[in-house]
Amino acid sequence: MPFSASEEQVIPPDEHILTVQEALEPLFQKLEHDAETRLVEAAVHAGWSPYEALHAIVQLKKQDVAT
Repeated sequence: MPFSASEEQVIPPDEHILTVQEALEPLFQKLEHDAETRLVEAAVHAGWSPYEALHAIVQLKKQDVAT
C-alpha cells in the first residue's frame, strides 16, 4: 500500500545531519568509476591489454597519493 503525503515522516534538519563528504561520496565514486572505464576503453582501443591499462591506473593513483 503506497504512503500518502500525510503518512510520510519528515525528519527535521537538526535530527538529520549529512556531512559534505557523505553527500558527495556516491557522486565521486560514480565519477571515478566512469573515468576509469573510459581510460581502460581508450587504452584497449590503442592496443593495450585491459590488465596493462588497470595496472597503469593503479600506478597513477599511487603517484597521486605520494605527492
